[in-house]
Amino acid sequence: MTEPLSDTQQAAWRAFVESSWALHNRLEDDLRATTGLSMSDYHVLVVLSETPEHRLRMGELASRLVFSPSRCTYQITTMVKRGLVRKQSCCDDGRGQEAVLTDAGMAALTAAAPLHLATVRETFIDDLDDAELATITRVFGRLGPRLRTQPVAV
Repeated sequence: MTEPLSDTQQAAWRAFVESSWALHNRLEDDLRATTGLSMSDYHVLVVLSETPEHRLRMGELASRLVFSPSRCTYQITTMVKRGLVRKQSCCDDGRGQEAVLTDAGMAALTAAAPLHLATVRETFIDDLDDAELATITRVFGRLGPRLRTQPVAV
């Protein structure tokens, strides 16, 4: 049997879960209200904007987004309908599919970025000092890669 959390561990866990959910909801609500984009839309646009030729194989995109393949396919399908991305066969082998950032997608990202940055600063960055930011970077820089590679327990 798993050992229960200490009071200190429980307080840290609850503070993390409740604050991170509240932060995500606030970022999502503000982004949708000001731009019409979801956090998932925005994340896809950012990742594609940072890749060579603004394109990425669907499997690699899913991995970078930390999405399941089916969730990634659904997300890209909704964005194709809005003209933010397009889907095409891979240039190198033709069997796989790539998501490609469109001009409309880049324009949407360019317009949304300053608005999203303002919310990120207001709700997160500006409340933290340099030592707190360094701690967050150190902790999640260590946990993130491990969490991405571990299989889900059933």
